[in-house]
Amino acid sequence: MRDVVLFRHQLFKVSETFITQQGAALGTFSPIYLGRKRYSRHGDKFRSLALEDIPRQRSLHNKIWQVTTRDARPYVELLRNYSPALIHAHFGVEGVYGLPLARALDVPLITTFHGFDATTSRKSLLASGSPAWINYLIHRQDLARSGELFICVSEFIQQQVLKLGFPETRTRVHYIGVDTTAIRPSSVASERPVILHVARLVEKKGTGDLLDAFALVRRKYPVAELQIVGEGPLEHSLRAKAESLGLGDHVHFLGARRHEDVLTLMRKAWVFCLPSITAKSGDAEGLGMVLLEAAACGVPSVATRHGGIPEAVIHGVTGLLQGEHDIAGLAGNLNELLGDAGLRSQMGGAARRHAVEKFDLAKQSSLLADIYRKLL
Repeated sequence: MRDVVLFRHQLFKVSETFITQQGAALGTFSPIYLGRKRYSRHGDKFRSLALEDIPRQRSLHNKIWQVTTRDARPYVELLRNYSPALIHAHFGVEGVYGLPLARALDVPLITTFHGFDATTSRKSLLASGSPAWINYLIHRQDLARSGELFICVSEFIQQQVLKLGFPETRTRVHYIGVDTTAIRPSSVASERPVILHVARLVEKKGTGDLLDAFALVRRKYPVAELQIVGEGPLEHSLRAKAESLGLGDHVHFLGARRHEDVLTLMRKAWVFCLPSITAKSGDAEGLGMVLLEAAACGVPSVATRHGGIPEAVIHGVTGLLQGEHDIAGLAGNLNELLGDAGLRSQMGGAARRHAVEKFDLAKQSSLLADIYRKLL
């Protein structure tokens, strides 16, 4: 098996299990996870290398130097005992940091664009104050000229990447996929109507709109329950909003949960909901991996016609869609599914078939391995 580097600054984030799931399914390629730091202890079971493993790189001075200059030498040092065939950077920001490393190792660089890296405005990237984001903006055209291949997680993201000036001949859509063998439906749903929302609590995910819609849903289904899995900067204001709407006893903020726990909640939910919106920064949803997981669980989704979501949810077949900020439409779609067990079963079954046919992890990772081989 040939080694490949999967590059992400913050390794093993709870919200990014799709990176390790894809890496584990590559078959003839063996992943080395490379980054600045390990975000969680859940990465212990993976072969990983991080700048924090080099004692001198823990100093503030050296951290600032590396982030500012994109110095590849510490990464080269970490990889001294390996001969990776290529580097696969996840997110465009990592792409511009992976470029000097790919040049130093003389290997191809693949960059996957997931969402914010293709949609966030120049103004917002600059205003972020993040050296990494500013470097991304400064060096993005160098990446476009020199990167070997640019993978987009949806057709929507591909269009955004092309608008940024990336060459169409080296840009392609590739869905990451979910493990439809391991993720399967359950025949036992919750006794009471449960709407599940799994998202980082940020503007883009539309959680505030969901709370407004849920207040309307409860007029028709007073025993309905909304479960919110995730954490983020808006948690305090969202909790306050739920209280102000009189939803305190019916909305449950469950915080960040392990992936297997999230799947357990999905299997019991009546409906999955992700009403994503375009953030003020321009940030938009690339595809919505949780929508694919819900589909694999046989649970229909209610979501927005936004970003890459219509590629994951087929309106009227695997779920229901409405426009961004359409609170009445969102509530109406939720009510329609909550009130019709036959429709939920029909759409849930169609969602499961759609996930197996188009988004199966084994199939998609096999295609990715083929992409790797063609570059080598």
